[in-house]
Amino acid sequence: MTENIQEKEIHLKDYLRVLKKRRGTIITFFILTFVTVVIATYTATPMFRSGTKVMIEKNTSSDLNSAYRYTPYDPEFLETQYQLIKSAAVVEKVVNNLGPEKFYDLIFKPDEKPSLIAIAKAWVNDLVVDIKDVLGIDRLLSSEDQEVSGESGIETVPLTKAEQLEEVIKNGISAEPVSNSRVVQISFMADNPAVAAKIVNSVAQAYIEELVGMQMEASGYSIGWMKKKADLQRKSLEESERILHAYKKEHDIITIEDRLTVLPERLSDLSRKMTQAETERKELESVYSQVKNISRDNLETIPAIVENTSVDSINRAILAAEQKISELSKQYGSKHPRMMTAKNELADLKKKKYTELNKAVQTIKNKYQLAISNEKSFKELLDQSKFQTSQLGEKSIQLEILKRKVETNRFLYDALIKKIKEEGITEQSQSVNVWVIEKARVPEFPATPNKKRNILLGLILGLFGGIGLAFFLEYLDTTIKTPEDIEEKFNIPVIATVDLFKNKDKTIVEHVFDDPSSMVSENFKSMRTSILLSSPDHPPKTILVTSMTSGEGKSSVCACLASAIAQTGKKVLVIDGDMRRPTQHKIFGLDNSAGLSSLLAGMDVSGDALINRKVDATGLIDIITSGPIPPNPSELLSSTMAGTLINKAAGSYDFIIVDTPPLASVTDPLITSRHVDGVIIVTWAGKTNYELMGKGIRQFKDISAPIMGVVLNRFSAKKSGYYYNYGDYYYASES
Repeated sequence: MTENIQEKEIHLKDYLRVLKKRRGTIITFFILTFVTVVIATYTATPMFRSGTKVMIEKNTSSDLNSAYRYTPYDPEFLETQYQLIKSAAVVEKVVNNLGPEKFYDLIFKPDEKPSLIAIAKAWVNDLVVDIKDVLGIDRLLSSEDQEVSGESGIETVPLTKAEQLEEVIKNGISAEPVSNSRVVQISFMADNPAVAAKIVNSVAQAYIEELVGMQMEASGYSIGWMKKKADLQRKSLEESERILHAYKKEHDIITIEDRLTVLPERLSDLSRKMTQAETERKELESVYSQVKNISRDNLETIPAIVENTSVDSINRAILAAEQKISELSKQYGSKHPRMMTAKNELADLKKKKYTELNKAVQTIKNKYQLAISNEKSFKELLDQSKFQTSQLGEKSIQLEILKRKVETNRFLYDALIKKIKEEGITEQSQSVNVWVIEKARVPEFPATPNKKRNILLGLILGLFGGIGLAFFLEYLDTTIKTPEDIEEKFNIPVIATVDLFKNKDKTIVEHVFDDPSSMVSENFKSMRTSILLSSPDHPPKTILVTSMTSGEGKSSVCACLASAIAQTGKKVLVIDGDMRRPTQHKIFGLDNSAGLSSLLAGMDVSGDALINRKVDATGLIDIITSGPIPPNPSELLSSTMAGTLINKAAGSYDFIIVDTPPLASVTDPLITSRHVDGVIIVTWAGKTNYELMGKGIRQFKDISAPIMGVVLNRFSAKKSGYYYNYGDYYYASES
């Protein structure tokens, strides 16, 4: 938990450091933004906003046949009305109602002096035109336009006053919903409050008129279409009725409905009678077969003969005659007249009986033949009825088809007539109901510019915009700025920081030599202490000083560090190993005709002859200059002579400081680092970038060079916003 809190405190300090470092950027951005907002606010033309409120509802009660009244959910309804309010048709009505000639001068005000913003816009437009003219863009575009206009034959026509007014009003009109209601706010802004109010009221009225016109046009079109359709449908109805009538007349189906009703009953009755006739015929056929195949004496055994009443009465008369003869025979003889008379009567009765039997047989035969005839007749009638029924069925189907066609045409015709009447009744009703519930009034105060709000926004935008710009610039800045940047990113200690030296009359070396007690001199004393304490038992005797790029102050650091060490009474030797752009002879004001390059090249020059001695208030410093610039510095440094020289000098001096070229350009520092006890890398605060620094450190680590640390040169704690405790890096002068 403690570590997390500490991290947050460090991050906060970093933020404050960035703000302090970039305070100039923040203040500049803030002032420019705030001044721009203030100038734009106080030079802008006051614009007055006027608004009217209208309630818009969808009319759901226009349908006369509708049994239910409800408002369906339609999310696109209001958006459609907003677009209609700002449509070209409504705007055109507004311009026509207001009068383009009158309102053109009120809106555009040709005699009014242009504002500063308008002047600035005109200046920018003129500048763009001049640039296009220089680049030839206008000529290219004009030639293309001429080709297109030549091909199409279209000439550019300037906008009329009415069209200009329509464009201004269309772009200025706004329609917004009032929250939690069906009310819509229609607004317009203009520099003239009365003009703004009049335009808004005119827009609301034109919108209502446009809705009425649309409804009338739609209804008129609908009624006209339905009338044409009804006329065609009427003709179709009449034609179908004529076809039905002709079909009835052609097939004699005037009373087909009655016949279709009777025929089923007749068929049923004929079928029943046919069955009865068939049954009767079969019965008579059986009786007739018996009568035909039996003798006359046995006819009375047949039930049908027995049941004959005439035969039955004759049988009873014969029985009575036989009884009478039987009684007379007891009294009279066979020849007695009375007996003869009785016998004659009996004989007559028997003849009569035979006659009746023959009649009965003939009757049965006649009934049988009649039954056959009846059966045949009923069968013919039944077949005829069935045929008629089938014919009437086909005719009835076709009849029903024709009737349905007539009924369909009549229904469509009646529906169209009804709809035409409904449209005529509802023609004046609207599909959208609009009520103006609050007319626009002339505004008393301008809507823009809102001076208080603009000034507050200018303050906020300037402040936070400047802070954002500061952090953005800091994000883009990939240079090393503080000691912590080096330690965190490269895990290498910062042995000292050298304050930014600003003195045009003296160099930093001259300042350190002349004033050993100055703050800058104390920076090098701090560096000296760090070197001495880096290894208390055996501090590094041979030190290589280099940098990533030229101009980072490595040579000056070498000279000043040598001076700081010499003040302690130590014997110090400075070797200028930069044989490409040597500097030490200039710093110390020495002759460079012979030096390190002469010795490494094998010239017959003694080491003592090459050593120059600097004696002043800072102490005793020996210097070996670079000598003449050789063509092959890397080869000379790679020779054994360089290592021998340094090792031999180490026996005579307490400290040897070797100045080498920048590592980013050559490999000389890498070659020389093999012969030294420590390497110091000099960086320029705010100039040396991380990538280059990391590359150089990797090169040293790849050959296991003894990196002691980094010197952050030209470091301004105040400029970088770094809350630096100078006491940590201040050391008293040691004598």
